[in-house]
Amino acid sequence: MLERVTLREVWDVAKDVKAFRFDKKLEFRAGQFIMVWLPRVGEKPFSLAWNDTIVVKRVGPFTGRLFELREGDYIWIRGPYGRGFEPKGERIALVGGGIGIPPLYAFAKQHRNRFERITLIYGARSRDELALMDIENYVDEVVITTDDGSAGRRGFPTEVLAERKGEFDQAYACGPEPMLKAVLRIMNYKNVQISAERYMKCGIGVCGSCNLGKYLVCRDGPVFDGFQLRGLL
Repeated sequence: MLERVTLREVWDVAKDVKAFRFDKKLEFRAGQFIMVWLPRVGEKPFSLAWNDTIVVKRVGPFTGRLFELREGDYIWIRGPYGRGFEPKGERIALVGGGIGIPPLYAFAKQHRNRFERITLIYGARSRDELALMDIENYVDEVVITTDDGSAGRRGFPTEVLAERKGEFDQAYACGPEPMLKAVLRIMNYKNVQISAERYMKCGIGVCGSCNLGKYLVCRDGPVFDGFQLRGLL
């Protein structure tokens, strides 16, 4: 059921990336998503960065309209939906790319006292696209990569994971699909959880638009164990 909520805060996070905090706190597990509806525009899914916050990259008409909203404006939401991350292991890697940071941010914040050590390995195209928020408060180490070398190490987060995989007993990843495929290969589909993306319409497993092999991402995911995705990603 759609519920109208008021935007309490809207702020810039990175280039073409904004955070939207609304006036309702949701019970959720990191990795779950909500559907956001705007009148006369449509409805889109967004991972929760916290129980009252989404972080959005402007990429098309829907997000363009969302970026026009200010504090005091309304959006309509339903959810949370889907399967979130399961905390496992003691020394973990969070591997993120682009706008894949929100569910990893939520996971670190929810479980910062559960793990012995949390390392974030996060990549973006350039310095001005790093959407870190204040995740350094919830992890023990942040390793940054950029495609152009303007911040951190030049290269990709998967290169760091490949070099250091022996340090981690579990990896969690969210980002562009080529990056996710590389994470799965590096981890040999073991001890890894992936947040997958597919086009979603209903968000509740009815329409079938988000199928990934035998799975529906909205219902069976968006978080999957690595072994579930062997041969699919």
